[in-house]
Amino acid sequence: MSGGILAATTWIKSSYSGDNGGNCLEVAPGFVSVVPVRDSKAADGPVIVVARSAWAAFVDAVSLP
Repeated sequence: MSGGILAATTWIKSSYSGDNGGNCLEVAPGFVSVVPVRDSKAADGPVIVVARSAWAAFVDAVSLP
């Protein structure tokens, strides 16, 4: 996935994140089979791209009951 595509996308911060500068993730929606993920404090830093199925499994595993 090229950096140009990711630079032009809208990133969404977790709804559980506060404004205190803590450890927050952002995801870029709108990709069919992958989910780009980055650290919200390092917008120009690295991005990991995971399969949508892997992201769904992660979210299910960490979701509050």
